[in-house]
Amino acid sequence: MFDLLKARLRQGHQTTKFPRERAQLPARFRGRPVLDESKCREGCRACADACPTQAIATEPLSIDLGACLFCTVCQEACPEGAIVYTPDHRLAARSRSDLVVSGAEARLATALDTEMRRLFNRSLKLRQVSAGDCSGCAAELVAMGNVVFDLGRFGIQFVASPRHADGIVVTGPVTTNMEFALRETYAAVPEPKIVIAVGACAISGGPFAGADASRGGVPKDIPVDLYIPGCPPHPLTILDGLLRLLGRIDGATDGRPGQAAERYGEELRAEALRWRTKRTEAAAPADETGSLTRKVSLCRLASIGHGRGRNR
Repeated sequence: MFDLLKARLRQGHQTTKFPRERAQLPARFRGRPVLDESKCREGCRACADACPTQAIATEPLSIDLGACLFCTVCQEACPEGAIVYTPDHRLAARSRSDLVVSGAEARLATALDTEMRRLFNRSLKLRQVSAGDCSGCAAELVAMGNVVFDLGRFGIQFVASPRHADGIVVTGPVTTNMEFALRETYAAVPEPKIVIAVGACAISGGPFAGADASRGGVPKDIPVDLYIPGCPPHPLTILDGLLRLLGRIDGATDGRPGQAAERYGEELRAEALRWRTKRTEAAAPADETGSLTRKVSLCRLASIGHGRGRNR
């Protein structure tokens, strides 16, 4: 026991300080690519020919992050160094077209509308659907619940039943055997709901695009609210996308909360004030009859509570 306590003290505080502080990732981390078409030779297609998922177009030069595996084969194949992968983990986007990179500019995910943020800002429950994945993306989602990333501190949790969820997280290319299960899970989530596609397979089919047993990602008739590319995406990439979707952080280049955190704080204070006002109004005795009704209700609640205690 004492050895465990000493080890815990020696380890100290392990939870990442993101998003209060900028995420620190090693230089070898393969994140958002930066493209410089001015370096390309005329007629050169070395990078496009080397890409295993046909994610690269040359006229003009662009990379579809939704299909990219971040294998850096294109970077190695390019003789002029027109493609360079950076340690930038911010990859999530709200629309499929925003995943197409053609330069150094990053079109990052934007927040949900005011009503959706009011519903999900403080508590977001998600059901993960493994639609034929290799468990790579699923492993990263599991890692988000550990002590380092601690997803629960933001009020975001994964639940077992879609009927208890606010949305679904899809991983995998959606195989023919899993398409029905995905549609049933989506239908079971009550409205309003959100859909998040995690990984290249869920977005475009990844390396399985065009296969007979693959639907090429989330079906077109299921609207996707957030795309998180990668193979698999880093937990910080997923966390960054979720927080941007909820309006917790904005499009600042350093990835810190900035004005979004201030707006979120104002929304929380307004919500707390609204509920305090409701409780005050409910506690105010309107008349003698109303007061008696409230007393009877409290007695019933107390009896129910005692009954639950005995059952346990």
